Amino acid sequence: MFRIGIIGAGHIAEKMATTLHGMDGVEAYAVASRQLERAQEFASRRDFRKAYGSYEALADDPEVDLIYIATPHSLHYRHVKMCLEKGKPVLCEKAFMANAREAADAIRISEEKGVFLAEAIWTRYMPFRQTVKDLIDGGAIGRTRLLTAHLGYPVAGKERIIRPELGGGALLDLGVYAINFALMNFGDDIRKISSSCIKSETGVDLQDSITFEYGDGRMAQLMATACCSNDRQGIINGEKGYTVLDNINNPLKADIYSSDHILVDTQYAPQQITGFEYQVQACIDAIREGKTETCFMPHRESLRVMEIMDSLRNEWGVKFPND
Repeated sequence: MFRIGIIGAGHIAEKMATTLHGMDGVEAYAVASRQLERAQEFASRRDFRKAYGSYEALADDPEVDLIYIATPHSLHYRHVKMCLEKGKPVLCEKAFMANAREAADAIRISEEKGVFLAEAIWTRYMPFRQTVKDLIDGGAIGRTRLLTAHLGYPVAGKERIIRPELGGGALLDLGVYAINFALMNFGDDIRKISSSCIKSETGVDLQDSITFEYGDGRMAQLMATACCSNDRQGIINGEKGYTVLDNINNPLKADIYSSDHILVDTQYAPQQITGFEYQVQACIDAIREGKTETCFMPHRESLRVMEIMDSLRNEWGVKFPND
């Protein structure tokens, strides 16, 4: 039985708890919060064996095999570093860190100590990712030329979005999915990045428009917003047709159209627990194989995404205390 501990007891931790209880060979073992009462309430309600009133206490528990970090972006580095230095494997929620400097140092610690570390960007681990890749590689839409990715939710009033000291903004919360969608499908041979954003009164980005121009002439147009819902679609356009994914945040369906807009095929993702199970299983497999990273989201890819987001924030003048 592989025992999982969770640092943080918020909404995303709830989703992970549901995931763990639906998996075989995994125990929802421990949860930690800065308030012991909150951890105890979570553990009782979600059937975890142990509750801790400090993150350090959970990391010191010798029974914990993997720690999932579900705290705000600004705290990821501190909590990842603490766990790694105690020899605990870590799965850290996206965005990986607040900036690339923190990401590079966390990766350094992981590799120097030989302790597993991965970013929980769940779309990277989903088997449907390979289904889409096989469609494109098989020529279903011909030579790819253009990609668009949209993600938006009306979350601009939430503290995790509006506060710079929490690593807020649409980019790290939502835009990270659009960036990963582009890198997964078009790679990272990016020649030029153009962008603009609308900022809040607190100085974080609320709406982002980003364009990647690739060395081979392809283009990716990405949009993220914390102000409203949008279609959430990812569209990959080729010379013979195009593929429409229903939701870049958790794609469950891909429609394939001919160049004259006739639906020719539909592919569906397999049944999920929550979609988080794939990243958990990938971590377990890698840890058992003695690896410090997973092939689905290698360290270099997490760092690359953080570097792109740093460059965007620098262009926009969006600064965090962590910087």
